[in-house]
Amino acid sequence: MKIKSVLFLTIVISLVFKPDFSFAGYDYINISNPFLKKIPIAVPLFKAMSGNEKEILISREGADLLSETLIFTRYFKVLNREAYLEDSQKSGIVTSKVVFKNWTGIGSEFLITCGVLVKGGVVDFEFRLIDTYKETMIVGKRYKGRFSERRKIIRRFCSVVIERLTGNKGYFNSKIAFISTGSGNKEIYLCDFDGYEPRQWTKTRNITLSPAWSSNGKYIAYTSYKKGRPDLYIENLKEKRGVVVAKEGINITPDWVPGKFALAATLSFSGDPEIYMLTGNGKIIKRLTENWGIDVSPSFSPDGKKMAFVSKRSGTPQIYILDLNTWKTERLTFEGKYNTSPSWSPRGDKIAYSSMNNGKFDIYVIDIKSRTPVSLTNNAGNNETPSWSPDGSLIVFCSTRQGPPRIYVMTVYGTDQRRLLEIPGEQTNPKWSPRDIKY
Repeated sequence: MKIKSVLFLTIVISLVFKPDFSFAGYDYINISNPFLKKIPIAVPLFKAMSGNEKEILISREGADLLSETLIFTRYFKVLNREAYLEDSQKSGIVTSKVVFKNWTGIGSEFLITCGVLVKGGVVDFEFRLIDTYKETMIVGKRYKGRFSERRKIIRRFCSVVIERLTGNKGYFNSKIAFISTGSGNKEIYLCDFDGYEPRQWTKTRNITLSPAWSSNGKYIAYTSYKKGRPDLYIENLKEKRGVVVAKEGINITPDWVPGKFALAATLSFSGDPEIYMLTGNGKIIKRLTENWGIDVSPSFSPDGKKMAFVSKRSGTPQIYILDLNTWKTERLTFEGKYNTSPSWSPRGDKIAYSSMNNGKFDIYVIDIKSRTPVSLTNNAGNNETPSWSPDGSLIVFCSTRQGPPRIYVMTVYGTDQRRLLEIPGEQTNPKWSPRDIKY
């Protein structure tokens, strides 16, 4: 079979094993539980089916990547391979060949087996996710692709695992855009969801701010001073072409309308900074706010029917919600004198934001119904500009807890806070993309 370079994977996700359908509709992991106990899982080295050099390389490399990806979710505890009672190169990968007591005996609730075969430039993976206590395969997948695509293939199977165990599709094909000064200027960088492979995307050689992803992941809007003033740029991610909104005054803080080729941004050509709706081609559709106070930082609800934003209409920056059907505006935050950077959760029930307390910024989450704010960071430098993962399970943000601003990630309950990546310069304004980004 001839490999076609235009394909993302030569053969995309072939279901080759029948799962036990008694598991259908059952969520193993309750992701809404803030006290979730990490589930013990075993990920032995992949079995090199013919034993050639490339298979041996992938055996450890692939198993390590799969383990790291599952650990990143904070749902799993991957057991130390030194405790395993089986040699993956000698034992079978099919359920009927698994000696289950060897896995339950070390406390493993789940087991992932994988056989890998490499012929020429093609790699063939055969994965199984197994419940060791029920002695049943939950899901099995086979993938073929180019050898260079092995990382994408492994992450694709991780997405299947997460969806099968949680009912959620995860975020393993998503990206994070952020601002970094690594080049000497504030430029937009992109990286994978876990900080892997960061690269500079804009080369304005000036100040660049506020990256915002379109809901289809094909466009990024941002503000740049590359012409000496704060203009709004709307660019195609793959083709790096687009339009410029260069109205007199400021053109800042864009956010896209879910499911539409439209976005909101703050413009001040009329004198007062107000939020306007624009087409993806930069044409003004209508004015959304009209008040003497400065209105900035729009963030849309997942259904696009409401918009959170920051306004000084009450004297200090506070977060408000505008109903785009009734045009009624209500104040959301009342605690704290400086609340900014609202980010609406993908599930629509919460908004994350930055709030200043005692001279420091912290990340808060407020429930839309109860209006009760909860602090997720505390006594760890300044923590700002939160952004949700596509599945609503994690929040990325910037923090000065170790000195200069860096990018961090945590669960929606504020647990497992860790630095995302280490590159030169300062990193700020992270923005998580939709699920599937291809460029």
